[in-house]
Amino acid sequence: MPTRDSAPTGSPCWVDLWTSDVEGSRKFYGDLFGWEAQEPSPEFGGYFMFTRDGVPTAGAMGGSMGDMPATDTWKIYLQTDDVAKPVEPAEAEGAQLVSPVMPVADLGSQAVLVDPTGAEFGAWQPGTFPGFTVLNEPGAPSWFELHTPDHSTAVAFYRSVFGWDTSAVGDSDEFRYTVMRNPGAEGELAGIMDASGFLPEGVPAHWSVYWEVDDVDATVAKVKALGGSVVMDAVDTPYGRLATVTDPAGAQFKLRRPNP
Repeated sequence: MPTRDSAPTGSPCWVDLWTSDVEGSRKFYGDLFGWEAQEPSPEFGGYFMFTRDGVPTAGAMGGSMGDMPATDTWKIYLQTDDVAKPVEPAEAEGAQLVSPVMPVADLGSQAVLVDPTGAEFGAWQPGTFPGFTVLNEPGAPSWFELHTPDHSTAVAFYRSVFGWDTSAVGDSDEFRYTVMRNPGAEGELAGIMDASGFLPEGVPAHWSVYWEVDDVDATVAKVKALGGSVVMDAVDTPYGRLATVTDPAGAQFKLRRPNP
């Protein structure tokens, strides 16, 4: 089981779902991935955890925030040792602060921002809760990726504000892609895709999470059987077999079976 005690600084460390259909989401992801939906916490506005083999793998909540209804989206959080530290430089680089720094009991502290290219994300300073600790197994996170129409601005932002060590793996109009290298070991932790050529009109820049599965095609079929939709059917790539789907409420996520 690929486990870790904490995420490298600046890298994705947690994801959660803001859903308009709490009960439907609890059932859908449980049936799809075998996750167990824990009881909502009144202390945290109904927020709850999805666990896998007893280990937290994602969070979720429903309801509105002020006048804003649930957007049916997944959000990633980047690890930081001091959640207040990146806020000022992020705003100086053109980001918007959506939710200011807020402690979450003794679990940690968080802030929510929109990067200069329009992608929303969270920053998380762990307390007693480090985020997910299991990756790259079926039902666990497998990869994280930003699709943006302004690739160069996004790369410069995450390098400057979160200290990313980056490497370009493609730099042509057909394929422009940059990865975050693991600062303390070998490997890569997240990617930034130039989506200027294919991001649909009206769709903002956004982060995506890939969930690892044993069989992408079978999981796509199960998504459809459970009432979800297919955005991009299963396809073989140099990075594994991939697909993009949505849950029944419309929240989009990706599936991945890495190459052997």
